[in-house]
Amino acid sequence: MNILLLTGGLLLILAGAHVLTDGAASVAKRFHISGLVIGLTVIAFGTSAPELSVSVIAALQGSPDMAIGNVVGSNIVNTLMIVGCTAVIVPISITKGTLGKEIPLCLLSAIVLFICANDVMIDGAGENRISSGDGLLLLCFFLIFLGYTFAIARNTDESGEISIKKIPVWRACLYIMGGLAGLIYGGRFFVDGASGIARNLGVSESVIAITLVAGGTSLPELATSIVAALKKSPEMAIGNVIGSNLFNLFFVLGSSAAIAPMKMQGITNIDLGILILSCVFLYLFGLLFKKRMITRWEGAVMIFCYVAYTVYLVRVPA
Repeated sequence: MNILLLTGGLLLILAGAHVLTDGAASVAKRFHISGLVIGLTVIAFGTSAPELSVSVIAALQGSPDMAIGNVVGSNIVNTLMIVGCTAVIVPISITKGTLGKEIPLCLLSAIVLFICANDVMIDGAGENRISSGDGLLLLCFFLIFLGYTFAIARNTDESGEISIKKIPVWRACLYIMGGLAGLIYGGRFFVDGASGIARNLGVSESVIAITLVAGGTSLPELATSIVAALKKSPEMAIGNVIGSNLFNLFFVLGSSAAIAPMKMQGITNIDLGILILSCVFLYLFGLLFKKRMITRWEGAVMIFCYVAYTVYLVRVPA
């Protein structure tokens, strides 16, 4: 049964990513909205829906490792594995604005989480926890991010560089809604199947959350980014990853903590450090070597780093 859930979920995710990208790209062209803005908002929110549902439910059920690990793990998967896999297939070009603004904002979000999660080290508290106040702070950052994104939408010049097929608005809306439904339910089926297999193997909840659950809920981002890159929409591919990371940390984790404060248990500073380091890698690879381009070999390095981190998690008990 778990294998059927895995297979069915993956098929739904791939199909959902395909139609969602078509619908979103068509809307972007019709209303003169850049692919980057669509990736940072509509697609990022839709592909972050699985993380939102998993983290909020986990927080309400008293499983902080699952809630926090899902967000931290998903962002690590997004930055290292998804960008890496996409770049290996099709090298990703990065705009000057993305390198100078969006990626540093992504790094800032990881640093903010590190500060919020280290009450013992910073304040000398008795335990580390993401409090309701921390959650509200993260939601405030989310509002700032939304304001910045809308400012981009107003100031972005129309570009004809990307060839996108126009489809009727009603059909594009159906594509977007159908794609999101496929991504959400496909991600849920995949997570259920993967978690069932993992628990049968006796793996700890924190490791399940930061690897299998995070990987499952990040499959929409993987599928959407690869499809967008193959369709010659690199801005949408990188915008989807960055936007999803910001949605995950600011909105998903912020909402979860605001609803139910969460203790930091199995998620350690090593995990948070890897999250920060992954953002640094993304910035440096975009800045150095081949200018504003994530090349195939850089993508391979990012994949290797993620595999090494996963091996560490499996071999070292949480």
